[in-house]
Amino acid sequence: MRQTGPIWALGTMSGTSLDGVDGAMILTDGHAILDFGPSAYRPYTEAEAATIRAGFGLWPGDPGVAAAAEVVELAHVELLSRFSGADLIGFHGQTLAHDPGHGRTHQAGNGALLAEVLGVPVVWDFRSSDVAMGGQGAPLAPFYHHACARRIGADAPLAFLNLGGVGNLTWVDPALPDPAMAGALLAFDTGPANAPINDLMHSLQGVAQDQGGAFAATGIVDEAAVQKFLTHAYFHKIPPKSLDRNEFTAYLNPIRELSAADAAATLTAIAAACVATGAEHFPSPINRLLVAGGGRHNATLMAQLRQRLNCAVEPIENAELDGDMLEAQAFAYLAVRVARGLATSGPTTTGVMAAVGGGQISRPGD
Repeated sequence: MRQTGPIWALGTMSGTSLDGVDGAMILTDGHAILDFGPSAYRPYTEAEAATIRAGFGLWPGDPGVAAAAEVVELAHVELLSRFSGADLIGFHGQTLAHDPGHGRTHQAGNGALLAEVLGVPVVWDFRSSDVAMGGQGAPLAPFYHHACARRIGADAPLAFLNLGGVGNLTWVDPALPDPAMAGALLAFDTGPANAPINDLMHSLQGVAQDQGGAFAATGIVDEAAVQKFLTHAYFHKIPPKSLDRNEFTAYLNPIRELSAADAAATLTAIAAACVATGAEHFPSPINRLLVAGGGRHNATLMAQLRQRLNCAVEPIENAELDGDMLEAQAFAYLAVRVARGLATSGPTTTGVMAAVGGGQISRPGD
């Protein structure tokens, strides 16, 4: 693999939703995004997802971890075998346990095995170095967000919002050429996003989500409940900061006492209000918020964001970026940075003491 100039890198992502594995290629030198390549998706079967789910909360050597890792590895090999022309692979693996407070994180899947089977160098174990140096080990996408901002020609600070189970924001100053520079980035979790809405819909109607926000649109927001929710101590913490999917359960339970439609409307408003509260921490105002993740398909949530934020709120596709493959692309980008000795996280993205390059590299035949 060449140590200078652009190369084709293939990245993967398997999230905690356990829907499947994303794979995407980009052309990059570890600094700029020169081109986007093909992408693909490989869903998990119900049995595969159940095997992985049984490993949640477990650490290397615990019973059940080997079975989960085998499912992850086989699914990734199947997906990655569809691609050709990659000089390097970024393999995130599947997070089973994450405990940065005690200096440990666990992503199942052996990158050395993938390198041997696929015949391509693999960068993996992206988070451990950051955690070992006192960081949260997440989020890791912000350095890629910085490259995306420069790719689309942004000429003023803007932000990227990912609306998954939890929301997270990345503020970017594209005028600074290196994401590791002081002042280039600020990233943090905003609060609950899709998770409580999905949980409500599953318990009420047995469906996975409020499709398009249609059910929430029939309800009335309890603004007093929204403002009470925002008194949680998390919102007074200075970023960078991160949280767990179930951090706010006790605060959200009273909202279930509302009518079903009003509860859905209020939970949707809370997701947007968390983002607006988070934006108060930005080093300078933004004029554009680009939204990725499943929440960008929720029209009611997007409307709430536009109501509560003083900037343009757009699905990330408006900037000709792929909201479904952004994280897979991010690990392709980060893989090249690791291979070339560049930082992948810093104090204002994960809270790590100093900019650090994570990951280990496994080559075929090692």
